[in-house]
Amino acid sequence: MTRDDGGRVPGADRWLERWLALLEERARGAPLLELGCGSGEDSATLAARGLDLVALDRSGSALAGARARVPAARFLCRDLRDPLPVDDASVGAVVASLSLHYFPWDETVAIVSRVRRALRPRGILVARLNSTRDHHYGASGHPAIEPDYYDVDSEPKRFFDEAGVRRLFAGRWSFLALEERVSTRFGKPKVLWEVVVEAA
Repeated sequence: MTRDDGGRVPGADRWLERWLALLEERARGAPLLELGCGSGEDSATLAARGLDLVALDRSGSALAGARARVPAARFLCRDLRDPLPVDDASVGAVVASLSLHYFPWDETVAIVSRVRRALRPRGILVARLNSTRDHHYGASGHPAIEPDYYDVDSEPKRFFDEAGVRRLFAGRWSFLALEERVSTRFGKPKVLWEVVVEAA
């Protein structure tokens, strides 16, 4: 992927830019793991900075596009509920943009626990999570599966308030950032949480 004069990937969603320096610092000398990479838009931004990227997605067709877009990265077809393809305490940073919201609560907690084990000390997770105020994209008007977890047009989706985010990362994490933001990438405004947590 071609970089512009600022090391940015042309046409990419710019949400990661404010975290890139921190990601580079924490991933120095270790892989960076991306969960739910889709067609590789964020992967391209990360790889353009020279990070050692290992990216996962369960969609083979999305991964084919990601591999074509970012040939320098390693892409693996993996369900996030499966064991991570890395050793414990071996990863410097993890990025998970809107990929942790498809699962029942216990499975979500288990995924986050595996991420914590994969991170070396002071490693970070940078994530975006659906907000309970994300009404354009399913936070209201759909059948509930469990609290804040809905059947949205035959797809399960979880939504988080601040207490839910803090509950998810209770225990062996320290918050470096927690902010509710609005993205216009998807057409209608999408309300989401940007979260940065450190392996404590």
